[in-house]
Amino acid sequence: MKITAKQLSDERAAGNVMLVDVRTPLEFGQIHIEGSKLMPLDRLRPEEVKASDGECVIICRSGKRAALAMEKLRAAGCENLRVLEGGVMAWEREGLPVNRGEPVLTLERQVRVVAGMMVVAGSLLGLYVNPVFHGLSIFVGAGIAFAGLTDWCGMALLLAKAPWNQRRGVACQGSSCSVRTP
Repeated sequence: MKITAKQLSDERAAGNVMLVDVRTPLEFGQIHIEGSKLMPLDRLRPEEVKASDGECVIICRSGKRAALAMEKLRAAGCENLRVLEGGVMAWEREGLPVNRGEPVLTLERQVRVVAGMMVVAGSLLGLYVNPVFHGLSIFVGAGIAFAGLTDWCGMALLLAKAPWNQRRGVACQGSSCSVRTP
């Protein structure tokens, strides 16, 4: 079930809504909705969501990771879940308040950079070293096609765990993340 940015803004003003942001700490530090709790997709805590009073709205950049998080949480027995349609981008487009930090290279752009470099490397290695390396380009192309068809990207999930996608000022230990303020 989805909720629009305007609906969420109205519901937050009227009652108890828990906001769970499932993006990487780096993305969260760049921009997030005030009052949202950082719980990266790979560190979801169903017990915290279950313990919340009222509804839980799951947030990501555009809504795709939030939908994955909702599936995981529902499988763990969580109820009263909704996804912010269009994610933080839609919230910002509506002119609703956000907390901003330093600009970063988004996860989507990182996937494009890495995939492009792998295709070029596979092509060059296949041309100058051994034709077997063309398989790398084929593998990456198939992965991109699969991600486009299924809305699931393994490379994005791996890159989300990379050290540069973690952020100073955000402490993550085990499944828990907290934002430190200066």
